[in-house]
Amino acid sequence: MPQNKRRVVVTGMGALTPIGLTVDDFWNGMMESKSGCATITSFDTSKLDTKFGCELKGFEVTKYIDKKTARRMDRYAQYAMAASIQAVNDSELKPENLSEEEKSRIGVIFGSGIGGIETFYNQSVINHTEGPQRISPFFIPMLIPDIASGYISIHYGFRGPNYCIVSACATANNNMIDGFMLIQNGIADIIITGGSEASINEISLGGFNASKALSTRNDSPETASRPFDSTRDGFVMGEGGGALVLEELEHAKNRGAKIYAEVIGMGLSADAYHITAPHPEGTGALLAMEMAIKNAGIKKEQVDYINMHGTSTQLGDIAETKAIKKVFGDHAYKMNISSTKSMTGHLLGAAGAVEAIASILAIKNNMVPPTINFVNPDPECDLNYTFNKPQAREVNIAMSNAFGFGGHNTSVIFQKYTD
Repeated sequence: MPQNKRRVVVTGMGALTPIGLTVDDFWNGMMESKSGCATITSFDTSKLDTKFGCELKGFEVTKYIDKKTARRMDRYAQYAMAASIQAVNDSELKPENLSEEEKSRIGVIFGSGIGGIETFYNQSVINHTEGPQRISPFFIPMLIPDIASGYISIHYGFRGPNYCIVSACATANNNMIDGFMLIQNGIADIIITGGSEASINEISLGGFNASKALSTRNDSPETASRPFDSTRDGFVMGEGGGALVLEELEHAKNRGAKIYAEVIGMGLSADAYHITAPHPEGTGALLAMEMAIKNAGIKKEQVDYINMHGTSTQLGDIAETKAIKKVFGDHAYKMNISSTKSMTGHLLGAAGAVEAIASILAIKNNMVPPTINFVNPDPECDLNYTFNKPQAREVNIAMSNAFGFGGHNTSVIFQKYTD
């Protein structure tokens, strides 16, 4: 960590995932090697090639916001609000006791890869069947991906930096990275950050089916997300949200906040190769990981665990594996690695936030979450992917990778906090 930069720690977390609607339940689900995937029940899938996904079951929005406000929000924004409220409560920040000056030093940088696509679909149907006069006056605010950060800011009166970054499945990592840098450079003291997604609907699945990206293992949905298995046939759609409270270290200590971990490094790069496919040699992923290690000021041998992007696609899993081998050399075989998408599915713009939480909890508990559903070895995927069951080991430093359509690559590094 450069000496002239302020230190940044994580003081609160919130998670809505297909295997748990709180951080504790999410962790317990991972420790039980639980699959969140099942046949979709929220709409008719009879015309779709893929009939399953990792839906968010049991979520009650009125636990977090009133019914009237919720009706004016797309589900992705509801998930963002709920995860952020969990995180702020967990941080014991108590916004009602803060001065206006203190609130001006707290920002919200929260993203979504697709935003209100369900709203877009529903309102398009209304436009087609009933005419434009019947379109909701809340259509545009419900649609745009930056509205979640606005809602969170309004809810708490936080008047610091407020925006969202959209970079497909790297979205949450990009938002966290911006928050990290703003605090480092003294522009804010606290940033509420993360990502959310609600894209399990007919048009989303239809679009991803058209691009041949999704698994079609309809006979066994609970095993369909199988990263690194030679029989993998595409990713599984997930939905939910993850939020983190990033805070300047001295600010956190002065208010007696608990500290989960320290954020010590970040890396960003582009594949500059293809709009959807990763570079086959993982060159962009390599650049992001190398930058993160350099930015953190650590040696590559110090990394204990990597939460891989690991989407369960043929090309992606191999490209990321190649990149890890090139970056870490022999140490690649000494780390634990896993893809928690095997349990949650791919949460798209929320993936980085949920997987950052998984990485931080691995540090906190010295326990590595598994990659489930592995049966058939792939000779090109030969690292320690922590298959099928969690593994106990000391985790002092963890890296979380997130990559997105468009060739966006991001890596964030977390470290066990020491004074």
